[in-house]
Parts: sequence; C-alpha cells; structure tokens
Amino acid sequence: MKIENPNPIEWRFAERAEQLQASFIREILKITQQPEIISFAGGLPSPLTFPVDEMKAAYDKVLSANGKVALQYGPTDGYTPLRQWIADSLSVGGAKIVPEQVLMTSGSQQALDLLGKVLIDEGSRVLVETPSYLGALQAFSVYRPEFKSVETDDHGLVPSSIDAVAEGARMLYSLPNFQNPTGRTMSIERRQELVETCARLGLPLIEDDPYGALSYKGEPLPKMVAMNPDGVIYMGSFSKVLTPGIRLGYVVAPLPLARRLELAKQAADLHTSQLTQMVVHEVIKDGFLEQHIPKIRALYGDQCQVMLDAMAQHFPAGVEWTKPEGGMFIWVTLPKHIDAMKLLDEAIAQKVAFVPGSPFYANEPATNTLRLSFVTVPPERIRHGIEILGKLIAAKV
Repeated sequence: MKIENPNPIEWRFAERAEQLQASFIREILKITQQPEIISFAGGLPSPLTFPVDEMKAAYDKVLSANGKVALQYGPTDGYTPLRQWIADSLSVGGAKIVPEQVLMTSGSQQALDLLGKVLIDEGSRVLVETPSYLGALQAFSVYRPEFKSVETDDHGLVPSSIDAVAEGARMLYSLPNFQNPTGRTMSIERRQELVETCARLGLPLIEDDPYGALSYKGEPLPKMVAMNPDGVIYMGSFSKVLTPGIRLGYVVAPLPLARRLELAKQAADLHTSQLTQMVVHEVIKDGFLEQHIPKIRALYGDQCQVMLDAMAQHFPAGVEWTKPEGGMFIWVTLPKHIDAMKLLDEAIAQKVAFVPGSPFYANEPATNTLRLSFVTVPPERIRHGIEILGKLIAAKV
C-alpha cells in the first residue's frame, strides 16, 4: 500500500555535495551521441584499438582455469601478479619500485579522488598546471582546496614558477606527457628541474601519465617517479592502451602514502574487480602491449596529422594551436575577442562539437581557448569538421 506523506522530505545536502559540478565534457557527450554530429569533444580512445578478441580469450581462460578466485572478493591493494608487473615496468634507470607501492584503482579517476581524500583538507593549497586536466580539478574540488596555478608554456610546466606559490602546498599535480588538454610535452630538462624543485621544497609531486605510451615516434619518455621514487606519486591507467570500459587504473606511491590510500579505498569500494585485474594480467603478461601499442600510435599519429593539415588549410590568421608529438589532443588559442563558449553554440548548430577551454582552468580561465580530439573521427570527417569550424572562426576575426 502506498504511504501518503503529507510532509515531503526537504533534502539537506552536505556542504561537500554543494561542491559537486557536472563535467562539462560529459554534458557535451550527451549531445555528441547524435550520429550526425562530428565530435572533436570527447577524450575517448578509438574503439578501433580495442583488443576484443584478446580480452574475450583472456576472460575465457581466467574463468575456466581460476574462476572461483576471479569471482571472489579480492585484496584492497589489488591482484599481486599485476601489481608486480606494474612495479617491474617502472623499475628503470636504477629506480626500484616494489609491489607494495602499487594500489589498483577503479580507473585513474578513483586514484585522483583517493589522493584528494588523503592529502587535502579544506583550504589546503594545491598546485596545478595552467590549464589542467578537468577530471583532476573536479576530483580535488570536492575537498575544497585553494588552487594555485603554476605557469606553463609550449614546453609544459615552468618549474621556476613554483617557488612563488609553493608555501604550505600539499601537492603539485602534473601531466608531463601529451597533456590533457593541451597536448604539450614537458622537456627532459624540465622534468629533472621539476623533480629537484619539489624535492627541495618537500612538495609531493603527482605524475599523472595516462598518455605516456602514445608517443607517435615510439620514443620512451623518462618518468619522474624513476628520478625520485620517495617524492613522486605516479598514476597510470589501462584505459588508453587497452580499453576504458574495464575501469582499471593504478597509483604508485611511497609506502607511507600507499598505506593511507589503501585504507581510503577500503572505505570507498573494498577492492577493484578481481576478475578484471586477472584478465588484464592474462592479456599483457607475455608482451602483448609491445605489439599492440604501436598500432595505436600509428592510428593516432595519422589522424593527428590529418587534423593539423586541415587546420593549416582552413583556420584563419591569428589562430594558434599546439602540434602534439603523441596523445589525443590539440589545443587551440583564438584571437582574444572570440568566446569559445559562444562559438560552441554556433558549431553545434552546424553539427560540429568541441570542448571550450575555460573549464580546464583552476583560476582566471582563458575564454578564447578550446580543445580538439581527433582519435575517434575518420579522416574525411575530420577535414569536413575543421572546414566548418574554420569558417565559423573566420567570420569572427
């Protein structure tokens, strides 16, 4: 029997709930589900790269050989053979990473949330790049920090700008490889300087590296965690090299922090799927990624070049853009008088979508910026979409 309630609930939310904001990108993705939209908006890996057959075979093998273990609760820190594989892959250049430093997470987004939960109090100072990854800003914002922006240029974060804002900071968040949203890559010299600066200041450095394997030339980029394992927190993910649908990431931290993160994860979800971890380990343990990742690099590199060529042909003078050497994104800077938010409305009316740059800024957003992603759009649609966008911009110059 339905209860008649004369006093409907007046919901009273926690203050932290008031900090929750919708992801601008996720909201745009609702629009881009329409097949006629040419979407440069989502940072989604190309489905053409998903190893469906290999994943299916691994699921069959794991369930057949060890199904009762795979379908059971697992340890909070993760599946030991997979953690060992990750530790071994990061133990380069004289650095020694041990499995006890590795915590498996439900995507790298959970790692960001756990880091915020463990390291940030209300009002804590958190240093971020200008611009920075929107998902990190969202995850940290729940804990009500004071964001301080660190200067960046075409070569990434500028380490010499840290001292001016470092006092009392709890951590510095960085994406050194093919950064989201700009596509920029931090030089080797700057990586070394950044690690040394943070070590001198006693400042924890987060190295978020979801795109590091996606160098178009295939050249390895030095990891900052190898330069200072005691002061750098490394984040990785299988979303960009296997598939995002498995929601499997990891964080590698100095042991005192790793234990705190494990306790925070216990309270969040007990553990990440044991089945998923065992399947991923089965896929990658014998060197599959060494053959698979070059195919991703080649596809993304080709489509990036198609977009760069189309931009050079169709974008008017006064527009600038990055020329990434890997990853999934190009960053566009329009003449200062053009508002990318307003441009988006006009572009969607012409069946083209992108992400305005403002949401990627923790402070003082540049409204004349935007992010383009090219990896899920076929070349002919890239050319057509950029031509439309170029005409819309030219009408405002």
